[in-house]
Order: sequence, then C-alpha cells, then structure tokens
Amino acid sequence: MPLPITKTPKCYVGGKFIRSESARTYELRDKDDNFIAHIPLCTRKDVRNAVEAAAKAGPGWASRSPYNRAQILYRLAEMLEARREEMEAAVASKHADREVRETIDRIVHFAGWADKYEQVLGSVNPVASSHFNFTVTEPMGIIGVLAPEKHPLLALLSLILPAVVSGNSVVALASESRPYPAILLGEILAVSDLPGGVVNLLTGNREEMLPTFATHEHLRALNAVASKAEATTLQQGAAESVKRVKLHPSKTDWHAKDHDSPFAIRDFLEAKTVWHPIGG
Repeated sequence: MPLPITKTPKCYVGGKFIRSESARTYELRDKDDNFIAHIPLCTRKDVRNAVEAAAKAGPGWASRSPYNRAQILYRLAEMLEARREEMEAAVASKHADREVRETIDRIVHFAGWADKYEQVLGSVNPVASSHFNFTVTEPMGIIGVLAPEKHPLLALLSLILPAVVSGNSVVALASESRPYPAILLGEILAVSDLPGGVVNLLTGNREEMLPTFATHEHLRALNAVASKAEATTLQQGAAESVKRVKLHPSKTDWHAKDHDSPFAIRDFLEAKTVWHPIGG
C-alpha cells in the first residue's frame, strides 16, 4: 500500500508560499479529531513582512485601470469555480456548497463595480466661483483584514474585496480554527493574474497577532470581525497609529446582500477635491 503524502500548508505572502518566520505550527484536526495538517503559526514579524510585500505591490495595483482590475477579479472567480469541489471540501461544513457559490458570486459582483464605483462615490460640486470642482477617490494603501472563525471563505473574501477592487493591497489573517480555505485560496491566487503582494494571507493565533494589526503604522485601515474586547484593542491601537477601523460583529450574516453594497468600497478610499478655473 503506498504511503499517503499529505500537503504541507503554507501562507501566501508577496506572491510566494512561506512558512512562519518562527517555524512554529499548530495542528488542524477535523470534527472527529483526525489529524489534517500542521498550519503555520505566524508571528508579528510575518505581519511586518507581509506589510512590506503589500507596500511594494500597492502602487502598481493602484495604477491599473479599473477595467483591468475588473478583468483580474473576474478571472479569480473563474479559477475558484474550476476548483469548486476542492474548496467545498476545504470549507468542510454542511452548507459548504452555498458558501463557495456565494463567494464566487460576490467576486463577480465586486469585479463589476471596479469601473463603476467612482461614478457613485465621486461627484461634481457646485461652487460660488468661476471653477469646476470635482471630488475623486483614491485608494488608502494597505488594509489589514481580520477574518472571523465562521464562514472562513465567504467572510474572508467579503472583507478583502471592497479593499482591493479600488486599488488597495491587503494583509489578512485567516480563521484560526478553520484556516484551510485560506490556504487553498492562496494557491488559487498564486496562479491568477492578481499581482503577488496585493493579497497576503497569514494564519496563526488571533490573540497574538491582533495587537500588531492594531498598531502597525503602515496599515492605513482595518476591516475586522471582532468581539467587544478585541474591538477595544483595535480602536486603541488604531488611535495611536491613526488608522481607520471598520468593525463587524461576530454574528454578522455574511450571506446578506448588504455585503454587496458599493458603499463598502467607500470605507477604504480617500477623497481628493480638485479645483479647475473656468474660462480665461
């Protein structure tokens, strides 16, 4: 009988697969307590490395045309569709088929907004002088994402998509108890058209990593699912490092159509006002 060879899961950072900087891991087991894999236990240094990768990739991604970003996200949906059964097995829940199907739909939905959100969120402003006055949007930079334990795929991408569709890059911490969908997502991203470093996926102990996400000065915003205690830590750390924080309660319904709103994109944009004189 051949010896089974199990996959060695790795995190996806800067377009490469990495083990934790500390080389630590934790065991992932199924509901029957059967061993599945050793998952990387990332550290604060891994967060810093991921932020550096996101900083390198960010300007190039932000300079892409909205149409091109839409094409790339749509291609990601196609690739997830091609590995749908494998992802359903990774999600490993009673409603895994629904979670994967709705995740694909949400990617397509935000891909469609890539070249349209500016018309909704930007504006032409009336002013009492001989000027045209425009408000246009710009990406903020690097966004930190903290995914919940439940809905390890749908919630994770629902938090990532509003940030990347407008040209931001992301450093995300996956579900601690159910990290395997994020591991598989990293494999899909690696062979997609999304430039390496735009989305960086880490695994590990949430309690250990959360303070670094809160205080890291190069993270310009956080999109996080948090308990009341975690929310306090995030808000205090964000106040010190002057970052925007978007918090979602632990009992968020990720299937709700609220998460398809283009106004989720607005949370990770900055507004720039431009004045242009009229006539001579």
